[in-house]
Amino acid sequence: MFLNVGDFHFAGRQTHIHTLLGSCVSVTVWHPQLLVGGMCHFALPERLSERLSGLDGRYGNDCLKLFQRAISKRKLSPADFEAKIFGGGNMLNKEPGNYITDSETQTIGDRNVEAAFQLVMQLGCDLQVAHVGEFGYRRIIFDIATGDVWVKFRDARKSDKDLTILTGRN
Repeated sequence: MFLNVGDFHFAGRQTHIHTLLGSCVSVTVWHPQLLVGGMCHFALPERLSERLSGLDGRYGNDCLKLFQRAISKRKLSPADFEAKIFGGGNMLNKEPGNYITDSETQTIGDRNVEAAFQLVMQLGCDLQVAHVGEFGYRRIIFDIATGDVWVKFRDARKSDKDLTILTGRN
């Protein structure tokens, strides 16, 4: 399953979920006993207008509700899930110290990462791993059978880094 911006998917152990992230963020949740889980891919921390009806996965605050709905539908508790956060890269190459106002110091990637941490806290999942920020983009693959997430990070200012497996387990 490939997620584009605004997509959300929740499934069982036979599923791998892939996505590409720049300043966007993905959150994964995984139930280690039942081997079910899901992933979102959002572009903005929150939807400011309530004029649109329904939930929109492009916004972090709506992703929280999508996770709550998927977990509740299965009559499970969010506290039994493990969460991981990815993305929030700085795609504009802003360097610290060159800002006119304080409001310019936080990139959209930074704001998305902050929203993702709040989403996981509000959901009540156990945060295992965060691979966020920096100058670049990520390709991630979430294996619901194992809970592992493979990350390929490409630093926008350097060459590729090696593929990393983030299990969250020691």
